Amino acid sequence: MYEDLVKEIFTRFPSVQNSGFMTGAYKPGLEAMREFDKALGEPSKALRVIHVAGTNGKGSVSNMIAAALTSAGFKTGLFTSPHLEDWRERSRIDGKMVPKDYAEAFLTQWKPYFTEHDLSFFEITTGLALKWFADEHTDFAVLEVGLGGRLDSTNIVTPLVSVITSIGLDHCALLGDTLEAIAGEKAGIIKPGVPVIIGEKRPETEKVFNAKAAEMHAPIIYADETEPRLWDRRQEILQAMDLRAPIQEKNLRTVLCTLNVISTKRSAWRDLIYGIEHTAALMHFHGRWERLQKEPEVIADIGHNAHALRGNFEALEAAGRPLIIVYGIMADKDLDAILPLMPKAARYIFVAPNTPRARRADDILERFLDYAFGSARNDNATTARNDKRATTARNDKRATTAPSVKAGVEQALSEAGKDTIIYIGGSAFVVAEALEGTELE
Repeated sequence: MYEDLVKEIFTRFPSVQNSGFMTGAYKPGLEAMREFDKALGEPSKALRVIHVAGTNGKGSVSNMIAAALTSAGFKTGLFTSPHLEDWRERSRIDGKMVPKDYAEAFLTQWKPYFTEHDLSFFEITTGLALKWFADEHTDFAVLEVGLGGRLDSTNIVTPLVSVITSIGLDHCALLGDTLEAIAGEKAGIIKPGVPVIIGEKRPETEKVFNAKAAEMHAPIIYADETEPRLWDRRQEILQAMDLRAPIQEKNLRTVLCTLNVISTKRSAWRDLIYGIEHTAALMHFHGRWERLQKEPEVIADIGHNAHALRGNFEALEAAGRPLIIVYGIMADKDLDAILPLMPKAARYIFVAPNTPRARRADDILERFLDYAFGSARNDNATTARNDKRATTARNDKRATTAPSVKAGVEQALSEAGKDTIIYIGGSAFVVAEALEGTELE
């Protein structure tokens, strides 16, 4: 019954995760969500919320805050997206997914409302999380914005603190094609009198955030200009953390600043730090520089835009070890911005996960080779030299395709030596299929 109900909401109410942002699955605006919240008994008003937006890092920051509060003894709800394997991953309390029987009862009771009011998949999912957190009388609820901020379904809440992790160029067709425009959408979560933590100060976005905070009379804190409690122990904490991505130092600073604002129990800091150090384990948080295997070392990360991948690729190059990258990307992502960042000495296996949103693996390969060697096809001079260059590109052994993510990972494992790093990434879909379909030791 539960599986049928979930399949139905994926089919009748298309999700952005499966259908993309330009297919009608994404419905910006708050009125429908506000009305749904009222029908549910206004659970949003019963919650003490930490609201987290940002281009990159918001998932890690949300999970770290939730893990810290859970470890300190607070009953803590966590709402995130996307999910990798199970829809219920999006709603957790103290790291545990919403029970199937609760989800089933919710979907059964409210299905007529979904249909009558033409709710989006994300509005349904947000409503479930808010209702469950309120019914369970959580001490805190950490809500990660789905997209943008100003018009996101989560933005019906008035939080204890708003957090904006970073600003980068992503979802430009919906949020704007400049950092200033995107910052304006993220700044939409800033509420009257509510403190806001900004993860990083950038010249392009500072004026936007300062203006919105002034308009809302909201205290504004730039994490990268702040020395939060225990920041002097950051190297010790970072070494102990099970989230190992290069961005985690920046995320840690944002998290500590946030905890400074909301924590009133100074004696609980030891427990808060324990939660931060064990976030992946406590929250069952996957796909953020996650080591799936030790030898050869297999790392999976859902970073999908240039802003996120730059640090990942730099860290892989800095390791100075043989490198195989199993890579896939969604068709709406800016591959042109990512290609120059790709490690030049790596071996590439391009894949397309099983979703209509994915870019074809052979298309990624073609674009990669054209970037690496130059495109003879588009060159004005049709000389023998160009023909030879094109042939060399197509026969280059650095890059190939695989028919599936599973096949790509298996091929990488067959080629890897003990010292090789295998990196699986480019999309949450790629990581999800690697987690689900591949046997790793």
